[in-house]
Amino acid sequence: MSDQVRVAIAAVLSILVMVAWAFLAKPTKPPQSSEQTSPSSGVVEAPTASAGTGTSTGPAATPAAPPAAPAVSVPAVSAPAEKSIVVENGLYRVELWNRGGVVQSWQLKQYEDDSQPPHTLDVVHADATRMEDAWPFSVVLGDPQQEAAANSGLYVITSNGAPAPDTIKAPAQIELTWSDGHLEVRKVLKFTADYVMTGELTVRLNGQPIPASLAWRGGFGNLVVRTGLMSRGVLPVQVLYSQAGKLTTLPVQKVGQPKQPTVPTTIDGPLDYVGIEDQYFAAVFMPLAPPAGTVLTAAPQLALTDWAVTLNVQQGDKVVPQPSAEMAAGTETAAPFAFRLFVGPKSLDELKSVQPPLDDILQFGWFTFLSEPIFYALRWIHRFLPNWGWAIVVFTLAINMLFYPLKIKSMRAAKKMQKVAPEIKAIQEKYKKYSMRDPRKQKMNEEVMAVYSREGINPFGSCWPMLLQFPFWWAFYRVLYYSIDLRHASWIFWIRDLSAPDPYYLLPILAGVTMLITTKMTPTPSTDPGQQRMMLIMPLMFSFWLIYYPSGLALYILVSNIVATAQQWYLNSKMPVAVKISRGGGGKRN
Repeated sequence: MSDQVRVAIAAVLSILVMVAWAFLAKPTKPPQSSEQTSPSSGVVEAPTASAGTGTSTGPAATPAAPPAAPAVSVPAVSAPAEKSIVVENGLYRVELWNRGGVVQSWQLKQYEDDSQPPHTLDVVHADATRMEDAWPFSVVLGDPQQEAAANSGLYVITSNGAPAPDTIKAPAQIELTWSDGHLEVRKVLKFTADYVMTGELTVRLNGQPIPASLAWRGGFGNLVVRTGLMSRGVLPVQVLYSQAGKLTTLPVQKVGQPKQPTVPTTIDGPLDYVGIEDQYFAAVFMPLAPPAGTVLTAAPQLALTDWAVTLNVQQGDKVVPQPSAEMAAGTETAAPFAFRLFVGPKSLDELKSVQPPLDDILQFGWFTFLSEPIFYALRWIHRFLPNWGWAIVVFTLAINMLFYPLKIKSMRAAKKMQKVAPEIKAIQEKYKKYSMRDPRKQKMNEEVMAVYSREGINPFGSCWPMLLQFPFWWAFYRVLYYSIDLRHASWIFWIRDLSAPDPYYLLPILAGVTMLITTKMTPTPSTDPGQQRMMLIMPLMFSFWLIYYPSGLALYILVSNIVATAQQWYLNSKMPVAVKISRGGGGKRN
C-alpha cells in the first residue's frame, strides 16, 4: 500500500471520528416543564398568563407546539363496555355515562318542564346533546385529537375504590378514569346533599400534567319552549362570569368574536365564578384557590332549527328550539382544576347560601331595592296562605292601604283643579288667538300660575301619587318574571301559572274595565274634550298591554283598581266639589 493511500485512509478515518464525536458528545437540552409551555390551539383558546385580565378581542394566537415529553410507560385504563350510573337524592338525579365520562341527564326533581303533560325538568336536553354530540363535563384540551380521544374513551367508574353500582344515593364520591397509554384523564366528583358539588379534573400526557378545562356543552335548561301569543316569555341561555366582584352576562348573540361567531370568547382570570344560565336555573363553576389562573371560554352553538318538534298539534301549540351556548372553565397552568359547582334553581335563598354567594345572578334590574322586599313580603304572606294568587291579593290590599294617604292628597289636588277649571278655561280662551311665539302667550301662563298660587294648587299634585306606583308595578313584574317560587304557581280555575299570561284574557279585560270605572269616578281637572277622550282610551290600551304580561301582574292591577274604585267612591262622598272658588275669576262657577 502506497503512502498516498495510507494518508487518504487516515484522513477519511479522522473525519469520521470527528463527526462521530461531535454527534455523540453534543449536550442534550432538557425538556421544558409543562408550566412553561402553552397548549396548541384547539376548540377553545386560552390566553397566556402574561396577557393580564380582560376579554380577548380576536382569535387567540396559536402558540408553538411544545416539545414532545419523554415517553413514560402508563398503563391503559378502559372499561370493557358502555355503562351509565345514576347518582340521586331528593333534589336531583344525575346520570353519568362512561363514554367520555360525561353527564347524560341532570334532573331537578322539585321542578317540572313546560311540556304537556309536564315532566321532571332536565337541564341537559337529550336531543340537543345527541345532535351536537356535545355533553356537560366534556374535557377541553389544547390538542383537538387528544380532546377527541378524552371525550370518546370508555371511562372506568368507581365509588370508594370499588366498581360503582348502577344507582348511588347522594352524598357520594365518584371517580372516572381513562387512559390510552399516553393520555390520562381523571375526574373526581363529590355529590352532596344540596345543589352544590365539588370536583377535580386532572389530565396528564406521558406522565406530565397539562392544562385542561371542564365544559358544559349541549346547551342548558329548557331549550325548547312553547310559542304563541299566550306563551311564557323565556330568557335565552346566556353565559355569565364574575370578576373582582362584578357580574357580567354574555347573551348568546354576543358570545364569540365579532364577525367570527365560531371563534370562542376568552376571558382571562382571576374569576370568582363562571357559568351558564336561563331564566330560572343556572350551572355555575366556582374555582377553588388559587383562582389566579382560571380561564373562561364560551362559544355559540345550537342554532337548532332541524329538530323542532310539535306538541298538542290539535291545539296549535308549537314548540321551537332556542339558541344556546357552551362554556368551559379551567386553569392556564398544568395544575389540576379543582372546583365547586352549583346546578339548581335561581332561588334567592339557595343562591345566598352558596359560598361565594351567587345571589347577584338573580337580577331584578334597576328596582332590585323594591323587588327584593316585595318578594320577601309575598313569601311571608305565602306562609299563612299557601296559594301564591291569594298571597298577591293580600299583598295588593296592603300596598293600597299604604298608598291611601297619597290617594287622599291626590284627590284633594284633583278637587282643587276641578274647582278652578272653568276659570283656567276662560283664561285659555282669552289668549287662544295668539300663537305660541307671541310674547302675549307668556301672559296666559302667568295668569294661570297666579290662579294656582292663589288657590294653593300644585298642577302636578294629582299625578305624582299615580306615578309613584309605576316603579312598584315594574318591580312586581320583575319578581313575577324571575322568581322561581312563582314559576308554575296557580291561583284559581283557569290561572295555572301566575308567571305566564292569562290564556283567556279575562284578567286583562277586567283590569281595563275597573280602570275605566275608576277614571269616570275621578275628578277631571281638565275640561278639554281631547284630554277627556284620552283618559277613556288609556284603560283600553292598558288592557291590551296586560295581555302579554304575567297573569300575576294583571291580578295585582285588577285588585288595585277594585280597591281604588271603593276608595274613590268614599272620597267622592266625603269631599264633594266646592260650590264656589275663593275669589272671583273669569270662568263659570259651580
